[in-house]
Amino acid sequence: MTKKIMIVLIVGILSGLYLLPESVYENTGLMLDIGLCALLFFVGIDIGNNKSALKNLKTVGFKILIVPAATVIGSLVGGIICSIIFKMDVFASLAIASGLSWYTLSAIIITPISSELGAIAFLSNVFRELMAFICIPFIAKHIGYLETIAAGAAISMDTGLPIITKNTNDEVVIISFISGIILSLSVTALVPLFVGFINVL
Repeated sequence: MTKKIMIVLIVGILSGLYLLPESVYENTGLMLDIGLCALLFFVGIDIGNNKSALKNLKTVGFKILIVPAATVIGSLVGGIICSIIFKMDVFASLAIASGLSWYTLSAIIITPISSELGAIAFLSNVFRELMAFICIPFIAKHIGYLETIAAGAAISMDTGLPIITKNTNDEVVIISFISGIILSLSVTALVPLFVGFINVL
């Protein structure tokens, strides 16, 4: 699965560089939305077809919040460590880390404060998403199913969901979707919060 993703990504990059006309770029957003909706539709069919996974999920209860909470905490700790390594402002680093792979939103919020930080936020969250695509099969096989959710963070409800579906089970897929929603909402709160502290400094 990882090889297929990398091949498709490379083919897409080469197509964008050398093959496709400029007029195609005007509709890429629409095509992405259609493709993503189709993926989520078929994942939804798989989830709905597995009644036992939905019943088992009811027994989990509030434990389902542990996965997104641990993901947020781990990401923020990583942000603090990066601020020390790269000698940057800790709140700026936390704002970037709290993007949780939602690169478009985090970059848009941070850029008015600093275009440099906005670019870093965009690239670091893009790289997190790409690394998640590459690492999820390995994580599922050698570490654990729930850990695949943390790797992609906010993308675990959309673009990351198909690869999580491929490498885990239906119960984890449901947890992944719910965690992705919670993590996406967290981005809308955490990034502006830390950006606010950058303003003060």
